[in-house]
Amino acid sequence: MKTWNRIGGLLIVSLLTITAAFGQTKTNDKELSVEESYLQESIEQMVIREQARADSRDMKLVALEYIGDAIKGGRTNQEIQKTLEYLALEGIVYQAREGGVGRLINNYPDVRAKAAQYLGELGTKEAKDVLVKMVLSDPEPMVLTEAVKSLGKIGINDNDEVTTAISWIVTRFDILNPDNILALSALEAYEKLAEKNGGIKDPSAVRTIIRIAEGNYIRPVQARARETLNTLRKYTAQQNSKTGGQK
Repeated sequence: MKTWNRIGGLLIVSLLTITAAFGQTKTNDKELSVEESYLQESIEQMVIREQARADSRDMKLVALEYIGDAIKGGRTNQEIQKTLEYLALEGIVYQAREGGVGRLINNYPDVRAKAAQYLGELGTKEAKDVLVKMVLSDPEPMVLTEAVKSLGKIGINDNDEVTTAISWIVTRFDILNPDNILALSALEAYEKLAEKNGGIKDPSAVRTIIRIAEGNYIRPVQARARETLNTLRKYTAQQNSKTGGQK
């Protein structure tokens, strides 16, 4: 079975290499026609999809490299979105076990962390929804850190959904095992969300920031928490000033 997986992986990589070479040659001769461009993109999507669903962790990481190239090249679409969602939740929502009931065999935190990063680069509402699921379900700090960073980068916070999710996971770790890197990523996300939404009105976010400032964290993280509180106060003051000026 492993031999066939390796053979399948080699075929997929070969196909992508041939496709890329074909595309380069055609570009040198003339601009790609609509049909040629569509065919090349369709093959790329197929290769990425099959790599992402292979058993091999290495193949999944290669798929993520190609997804990164596609995002940089502006070749994002629903198929890329679905593949990233699968990789981001594999091992947590999409589980495979030995014999169907034994040891989990598709738990790859580094793959999920990279998928979280690329979801942030996609920047869509659908990407935000997947990242919120990750924050609420993934147990790995390295994955959660990337998911929180990406949520801040996207900046969508309808009905305080994102700030509430971030506050929940930081508080959960604060009670069990405070994580400085996760706390710092949360503070940075709060600041970006405040910048993109004219402040934060979610009380749970403020409580979480105070918790970090006064909690069992290294001094630089505590200091950053106090800075974040001051930043949020400035947004509140600006809003109060605008409201007062309109009266």
